[in-house]
Amino acid sequence: MSLSLNNGGNERGTMEFSLVDLDKAYEALMSEVVKTGVVPHYAELSTLLAISPSEALRRIRNIVELTPGWMHPETDYIASFPPFNNQPTQYRISVDGEQKWFAQCGFEALACRWLFPGKTVRIDAPCLLGGEPLTIEMKDEEILLVDPNTIVGYTRSPVGGEAANRPFR
Repeated sequence: MSLSLNNGGNERGTMEFSLVDLDKAYEALMSEVVKTGVVPHYAELSTLLAISPSEALRRIRNIVELTPGWMHPETDYIASFPPFNNQPTQYRISVDGEQKWFAQCGFEALACRWLFPGKTVRIDAPCLLGGEPLTIEMKDEEILLVDPNTIVGYTRSPVGGEAANRPFR
């Protein structure tokens, strides 16, 4: 199936792509970040999918346009691939005691558990107001630990914020 979207005046114009091709690219990107802790570069994606680097980059750009992820400004590097962030954030994710992932934001950190079925997922982050450590441990749909015993999340801006500022939130 192919899809064509008119982005309503977006400087990127009209996107045309195959949903099957985007699904394959998305699955490859997500599988690699789950396995390694890092979203692959488009040149690495091209090898994984046996396509040209330019086609891999085109697919990544289309995926980013359709998701709350983003590229680092003025580059072809994936900065954020929800629920993960490719650059370090204060939201550290550990799986069965191994820390190699970072979440895009505190809310996205909670979404990581479905990518690691049967494993203990721990999120460690400092409180953004006072700096105290916050920890949540989950396994599948079960919350194993919340420390302190009440944690509140909030956002003071529209979710996602301005596209130009997203990597710096």
